[in-house]
Amino acid sequence: MDILRFITAGSVDDGKSTLIGRLLYDSKNILIDQLEAVERASKFKNDGELDLALLTDGLRAEREQGITIDVAYKYFSTPKRKFIIADAPGHVQYTRNMITGASNAALIIILIDARNGIIEQTRRHSIIASLLNIPNVVVAINKLDLVNYSEEIFINIKEEYSKIAEQLSLNNVVYIPISALDGDNIVDRSEKLDWYQGKTLLDHLETVELENTINLEKARFPVQYVIRPQSEDYHDYRGYAGKITNGIYKVGDEVTILPSGTESKISAIEIDQKNVKEAFAPQSVILHLETDVDISRGDLIVKSNDLPKLEQELEVLVCWMGEKPLKVGSKYLIQNNTTQTKAVIRDIEYKLDVNTLEKHEVEQVSLNEIVKLKLKTAKPFAFDAYKDLASNGGIIFIDETSFVTVGAGLIQ
Repeated sequence: MDILRFITAGSVDDGKSTLIGRLLYDSKNILIDQLEAVERASKFKNDGELDLALLTDGLRAEREQGITIDVAYKYFSTPKRKFIIADAPGHVQYTRNMITGASNAALIIILIDARNGIIEQTRRHSIIASLLNIPNVVVAINKLDLVNYSEEIFINIKEEYSKIAEQLSLNNVVYIPISALDGDNIVDRSEKLDWYQGKTLLDHLETVELENTINLEKARFPVQYVIRPQSEDYHDYRGYAGKITNGIYKVGDEVTILPSGTESKISAIEIDQKNVKEAFAPQSVILHLETDVDISRGDLIVKSNDLPKLEQELEVLVCWMGEKPLKVGSKYLIQNNTTQTKAVIRDIEYKLDVNTLEKHEVEQVSLNEIVKLKLKTAKPFAFDAYKDLASNGGIIFIDETSFVTVGAGLIQ
């Protein structure tokens, strides 16, 4: 069975936790002890209804105690597909955490409160979905039970959001009217929404086509570890271990080692201590080369007929995650896969306004702001544009003193 990784996004109290709880409950993916705990915690409710948001709200309680939360993950399955849900915090303060959860998602559910319509967080999360090239978008218009299941309100929100989707070049956008609290159109079709003829939310999640995010054309192999036993049994053994992020490697392939530019040929490929003639992404392998060359952790082994860019000046779209503002002249470590190098910020081109998509000049970058930067690296950096090859086009910014990750960037 394949796995669909998706993220729920929306403003505070749009119903994300209730939606996930309803999905788990109605698809019978809650264990008995979990259900009993939710029933006990729900007794304070006047109407006696189960508070399904409690299935994920343990983390919300922790946040109220001052504990920083990244993303809450939930797992469930149906006979058709397995699912991993990333429940992203809705507040503006946690935009950086939403980006973390969305980075591996194949689908995003953007919740909109039918009473409030499209708000700032709706736009913010839609922009992030666009920047990260999330291939599928579900706009779930929630709480229709509070607006008398109005088709007119649904159509108005759909028309307004479709303009945003077109502006951001979002693909495969689907609109579903729901009530997470009552379970309308979550797993089962609702008679109260009989004017809607499309799929329920779970039906769509089970049947949406998943794009293969692994590119088998461009071969990229970041070296993770150099194996050199120097023992009597393995006197001349030299292997380069790592995970193939993209592409196919075969014995005899001509390869180039970056950033040095040294060329060689693959003499052997090992998987689980067995020699094979070829290997492909996302397998973990050991490559052997015909010649002894200077290779270390962080180097990139690629096929000589398809090289990535190798430059020291990069243009990067960044979501800033650091408490300390970023300024021109600031120095950081940047990392992609196993490759790490020092870099200095040369210029802040603009800040992106998440409401209007206008570009503003700024002198520094604050927490959760999205900006375009120019930076210079201490040594040549091998990369692909994020839109062409995400695995070799995304970087993180690391503070040199604390080693805390302070930014996530997409190389343009």
